Amino acid sequence: MTVNTADLHRGVRDALPILLGVVPFGATFGIVGLTVGLTPLETVLMSLAVFAGAAQFISVTMLGMGVADFTLIVLTTLLINLRHLLMGASLAPYLTRLPLARQALLAFVMVDESYAVTMDRIARHGYSDSHQLGASAALYVAWFLATVAGVLLGEYIPDPLAWGLDFALPATFLAMLVPRLATPASLAVCLVAAVVAVAAALLLPGKWYILLAALAATLVGGLLEPSPDKEAKA
Repeated sequence: MTVNTADLHRGVRDALPILLGVVPFGATFGIVGLTVGLTPLETVLMSLAVFAGAAQFISVTMLGMGVADFTLIVLTTLLINLRHLLMGASLAPYLTRLPLARQALLAFVMVDESYAVTMDRIARHGYSDSHQLGASAALYVAWFLATVAGVLLGEYIPDPLAWGLDFALPATFLAMLVPRLATPASLAVCLVAAVVAVAAALLLPGKWYILLAALAATLVGGLLEPSPDKEAKA
């Protein structure tokens, strides 16, 4: 399994600004895991084996509420993470060219943040699996270490998000998004996603707004994206 070292390092470097928003969430998960009754080892192992912030938080919340049905927890977290199907589909043309083992590895460590970094790289320089691996590895290690920190320092830091550091993550995503809004189609997709997300968050319970906004943006983007024939004629 060959790795382009330069692209790997660039992936790590490109993910570094996002860590400011990831670390408080990881630390908070470490604290919440202990609060609902998980042992320190179970809490840390969950971050290593699952590596999905929203899924981990909803899982431990359900455990804390006394939900003992493993199937219900799995189905709930699956619903929350359905957006990964859309992210995976957009990367499929690149990933399917790779060996199966690397496809599996990149799929496991792909989260919203590493996907955003990867798509930004594709827009600027094309796809590189080594770059995606670097970005994903940086986020994976940061999430693990932040969880450990939350477990160790939980009694001293009851609520890391109270410091307002959680705003760093959406701010970073906005910084990556704005330069991409250079065409009428991209502006339309962004506007539709924003409207659907806000409306769904106000009208529907849970995290449905995430999935519905992603589906709406995908539909609008597909309708507005020029076909290969039109691009060739242009």
